[in-house]
Amino acid sequence: MELAEKISVDLGCGANPRNPFNAGNLIGVDCYPSHDEIIQCNIGFQALPFNDSSIDFVTAFDFIEHLPRFAFRDKPFNPFIDTMSEIWRILKPNAVFFAKTPAYPSAAAFQDPTHVNIITDQTVSYFAKRQCIDGALIDPWGLPLGKQYGFKGEFLLLRQWWEQPHLLWLMQATKGVQA
Repeated sequence: MELAEKISVDLGCGANPRNPFNAGNLIGVDCYPSHDEIIQCNIGFQALPFNDSSIDFVTAFDFIEHLPRFAFRDKPFNPFIDTMSEIWRILKPNAVFFAKTPAYPSAAAFQDPTHVNIITDQTVSYFAKRQCIDGALIDPWGLPLGKQYGFKGEFLLLRQWWEQPHLLWLMQATKGVQA
């Protein structure tokens, strides 16, 4: 499929959705849409408004740190875990999720009073297989705990790196494929 036909969704985009993969179709999603081209969705509290396995790329720049880890509606739930499940749900098999977030131990993870979800370099383990060169899993405890906490999906961590104060994740949705 040509890039012109690919779809990228930028979560928590504000007024300016980003398209680092140069997909032909860019869709911004935010709880406060600033103009008609941004889809309104209370991410973490509502399902993402896309069909299963319909998106080629999902990005989140300086966003996941704003998702609460715990909330209560009719019963307790986990908006961050639910959002990770939703990202996995809408991605096509082998499609990519990219996130950039201020993370611990940087002060930037804490200084903004709207940062309610502190990320570390091990947080990704609850959602993705982290493999050594020999294929052995780093943090084999992660995905089982993520599933126990309600995560529905599985990513393969392609790369995790620091651009201080940000931690960046590049993950692939493993759906019906061997990772």
